[in-house]
Amino acid sequence: MRVDKFLKVSRIIKRRTIANEACDAGRVSINGKPVKAGADVKIGDVIEIRFGENTTRIEVLSLAESTKKEDAQAMYRAL
Repeated sequence: MRVDKFLKVSRIIKRRTIANEACDAGRVSINGKPVKAGADVKIGDVIEIRFGENTTRIEVLSLAESTKKEDAQAMYRAL
């Protein structure tokens, strides 16, 4: 699954276009490597997102093409 789609489906970032822009600006990395929006995400990957001064680290637990709002947090674990 593409990283921008994962961020949107898991509701970490509200819109896919915003997730895409964050990736292209170099604010998203997977396992310590900066990635573009089309990079693949696999279960077990650690995604790091920089929002201004804050950095959010999450571990991917599951992948789904779509999910309900209640089930979105089961897709990842905050580190």
